Amino acid sequence: MRRILIEVLGVPETTAAGLDASSPLFGALPEIDSMAVAGLLTEMEDRFGIVIDDDEVDADLFATFGNLVDFIARKAAA
Repeated sequence: MRRILIEVLGVPETTAAGLDASSPLFGALPEIDSMAVAGLLTEMEDRFGIVIDDDEVDADLFATFGNLVDFIARKAAA
């Protein structure tokens, strides 16, 4: 997920490396705004071979790095 943030959104590598489960994303990282979310979701689907339904996307998903990583892990395991 860190690599996606770096490659797709241009998050600096040092910033991405410092993210932990409780690190806030939406509203805390200027690279992650409402326009960036669509591209990020598409890239997550492509890279992880998952399908993300519209009803699965809410503010909590992008609240923290941990929420996002946990979501991907659950989707990939399903």
